[in-house]
Amino acid sequence: MDHDWATLALAVTTGVHLGFQLVVSGLVYPTLAEVPAASWREQHDRHSSRITPLVVGVYGTLAPVCGWVLAAGPDGLEIAAVAACALAGGVTAAAAAPAHRRLGRRHDPAVLRRLLRADRLRLLAAVVALVCAVAAAGRS
Repeated sequence: MDHDWATLALAVTTGVHLGFQLVVSGLVYPTLAEVPAASWREQHDRHSSRITPLVVGVYGTLAPVCGWVLAAGPDGLEIAAVAACALAGGVTAAAAAPAHRRLGRRHDPAVLRRLLRADRLRLLAAVVALVCAVAAAGRS
């Protein structure tokens, strides 16, 4: 029973994560990429202050749910979903967050391109996580 609830929670939280990631990848970052260098710092600071609570909320929910799934004894699909979540979180920590720190100091087109590439990887990971989690929940 605990396993079924954990799997359902994984499907829900990966859905929330993918929804968040689609908004970031499809709307937020393209808009940020169009900001002129002259107003970059102000706009980036505004972006960072607004998105940080959302990032904390999404990943702060996703991480314990992944832990619950692992503790409940996952199957292959659940392991794949958790691994994809870990990839998204790892890319955020290793690439996106450092890029944002650098971009917070000054506009740098090369760093912005790296951020956008990292973001596409996070989007792919979020899609894989949801597909695997929903498939696993469908079997429960």
